[in-house]
Amino acid sequence: MGVSMNEGPGWPDGLAVGATRIGRRCNRYEESVAFYHDVVGLPLVYLAETGPDDFGCAIFGLPGTRATFELVEALEPVAIDRHEELVLYFSGEPARDVVAHRITEAGYKPTAQYQYWDLNNAITFLDPDGRELVLAPWVFGEEPPPMRGK
Repeated sequence: MGVSMNEGPGWPDGLAVGATRIGRRCNRYEESVAFYHDVVGLPLVYLAETGPDDFGCAIFGLPGTRATFELVEALEPVAIDRHEELVLYFSGEPARDVVAHRITEAGYKPTAQYQYWDLNNAITFLDPDGRELVLAPWVFGEEPPPMRGK
């Protein structure tokens, strides 16, 4: 089982990060942007059809701009690993279910997921590139995971 890292030394002195962005190249860029914005409902905070490096990019707030998720148009095919998950943690099953319902209404179906997510009442979907989007019904670091069926 995992170990809580709350008892560590804290954030390193001299590493004053003001925000964080995670980027991901997409084979199905336009479909992925539409999925995360129109279906999932992530707020789109920046969109460039073609930037200085000749590819498009879309930046989503998670939920604001202190943490962002960027999709970048791949110029050549990119290998996909399902375990490149984006996990969204919600305060309870009702909040998780609002988003899960929106995704299923758009024609996506939940997919088989890792046992950890099954045990913790999460719902997993595949995005247009085939990567996992996990909807978890607890807030990581603030609440213990449900661990049903231990």
